[in-house]
Amino acid sequence: MTENSEDFSTHHSPRSTHQLRMVAWELTRSCNLACVHCRASSERGPYPGELNTKECFRVMDEIAAIGKPVIILTGGEPLLRTDIFELAGYGTNKGFRMVMATNGTLITEENVKAMKASGIQRISISLDGPDAETHDAFRRVKGAFEGSLRGIEIAKKYDLPFQINTTITRANLHLIERILRLSMDLGAVAHHIFLLVPTGRGKELQEQEISALDYEKTLHWFYEQNDQVDLQLKATCAPHYYRILRQRAKKEGKKITPQTHGLDAMTRGCLGGISFCFISHVGQVQPCGYLELDCGNVREKPFPEIWKESRIFQDLRNFDGYGGKCGPCEFRKVCGGCRARAYEISGDYMAEEPYCIYEPA
Repeated sequence: MTENSEDFSTHHSPRSTHQLRMVAWELTRSCNLACVHCRASSERGPYPGELNTKECFRVMDEIAAIGKPVIILTGGEPLLRTDIFELAGYGTNKGFRMVMATNGTLITEENVKAMKASGIQRISISLDGPDAETHDAFRRVKGAFEGSLRGIEIAKKYDLPFQINTTITRANLHLIERILRLSMDLGAVAHHIFLLVPTGRGKELQEQEISALDYEKTLHWFYEQNDQVDLQLKATCAPHYYRILRQRAKKEGKKITPQTHGLDAMTRGCLGGISFCFISHVGQVQPCGYLELDCGNVREKPFPEIWKESRIFQDLRNFDGYGGKCGPCEFRKVCGGCRARAYEISGDYMAEEPYCIYEPA
């Protein structure tokens, strides 16, 4: 689930055209687990008002009118949705790159075959610990770790590429290197780390957020791993990484190009409302899953109108509108701070990123 990206070397005005590169679509909020850090506070459900099959088809038609983004089928747990492969196939036929975010515990040989037949090109599976003790504590279901490993083995059997996603908190920060090594041993094509954003049940874990200093140290460590491991690494909900990337490359005398730094050379930190958006289970369009702001509902407005005209999206596209130290920061076009974290702390999604130790020059 990697991002196509755009050139952020020039100023983006609020009214300039922004190409939609990726959509995370919460097709259901229902989930078979009850993770402590879940942004949606998902449980088994059912949840009323979820978009039906015909509505999803219509929204995909509308998305296709303005681009061919990567679409992440997510939840909750998307495999609980009975029409999931019908929707995946429809998106594939529209020319989207269809991928799926799953906890892995419901994967079977039958549904992996269906994933491949419907055109799903990659899945992500979350592992928040290198062992059952740590991972199951996050998931609040005994056996979740073994269930995810079983799912991974089935995906491997049928040559379905998978990546590992890990949310970092104080509880597993000391284990992150072991989780990376496990990802490599399992045969993952990528390892994406997520820095905890305290929304949903994650609000109860605010004391588990790592410090700003540990945040910085972790991202420096992650940068160093790029030259040492044979899988794609990406930091998500960690926009500071793109500042660190440029600082380190300059210090090392390296030019940042796609050949030397892959997709990291072409993208920026916070993409919410710029080249990425989130669609909730009831059709609410948001900058991301962690920033639960109503930018418009696909039941009430065509998706292209929401993407182009939402006032919130227009704000997020105006980098000069950032508050606090993000405003004058020379890295604001490549970092942008986490808008969700800013909103959770201050109530203002344009406020400064609260977990950044960097002081603008």
